[in-house]
Amino acid sequence: MHEEKHRRQLLDKIEALPAGDFREIALEVFRYQATHNRVYADYLRYLNVDPAAPKELSDIPFLPIQLFKSFALQSGAWDAVRTFTSSGTTGRQTSRHLLREDDWYRRNARRGFEYFYGALEDYCVLALLPAYLERTGSSLVFMADDFIQRSRYPESGFFLKDYDALVRQLRHCREKGIPVLLIGVSFALWDLAEQYPMDLSGTIIMETGGMKGRRREITREELHGIFKTAFRVEAVHSEYGMTELLSQAYSLGGGLFHPTPTMRVMTREITDPLAPQDLGKTGAVNIIDLANLDTISFIATDDLGRVYKDGSFEILGRLDASDLRGCNLLLADV
Repeated sequence: MHEEKHRRQLLDKIEALPAGDFREIALEVFRYQATHNRVYADYLRYLNVDPAAPKELSDIPFLPIQLFKSFALQSGAWDAVRTFTSSGTTGRQTSRHLLREDDWYRRNARRGFEYFYGALEDYCVLALLPAYLERTGSSLVFMADDFIQRSRYPESGFFLKDYDALVRQLRHCREKGIPVLLIGVSFALWDLAEQYPMDLSGTIIMETGGMKGRRREITREELHGIFKTAFRVEAVHSEYGMTELLSQAYSLGGGLFHPTPTMRVMTREITDPLAPQDLGKTGAVNIIDLANLDTISFIATDDLGRVYKDGSFEILGRLDASDLRGCNLLLADV
């Protein structure tokens, strides 16, 4: 089958999810990427894995996320329309995720959000994303910008450091009865909570994680407690995403994340990167992101977490250097 025709067929199947069999589509994507992604093909050969062998999702080897820092990961030959980059300290190598089609990412991010929250156009989207807005290549800013453009409310927009303007907009929307999605990086929302406590009951407050060295690190539960008190809301929502993913997961206030239809989360044993971990037990997080068809859909992250029977998951922290040693051994010859 011609590569581009096969790719288009896979894109159609991915876009139709949750209709269709995730397992079957994922296995087909695996075989496609094992053939057309040079780095992944080399990795499978290093592990002595026949691309025809995996019959279950647990049989698929996940590519260590660190390789996004060393390689331009692509399935097939194409020119990138943009490159998403991770944040990092000066002199530190960052991840690079190439994007083949802007509109593919936009459509997938919209579908994922609307799967849980309904039509984007029905929200006034207020984005408080300093640090991300102050650099180039942020996938979060790209997504938030599209959400803002999709909103039917002209009040939607970005706010860098002008908290006074944000507060005025929040109060205006509350007075007018406009539904609000306030999406913000954790340290900025914390600053807002301390400096401008106010009644935001009815507002969806969604934190995206990240203190970026601006505030001390605390647990998500502690952080949400601060927000609930300051903003008089019953629940705080969260978004889980990263530079290396084109799909997101959302927590609707209960603490557990729920993946969007193009995403599936699994765990592996901490000391054996190729051994699956049991449901409900702490392990290193593996992610299948079928929206990453043009790059790599099977990613072994550096996060620690637990996955539950219904597919929900929680993030507990990060692997440390000693935990990563076993994984790094696999990178030596790739």
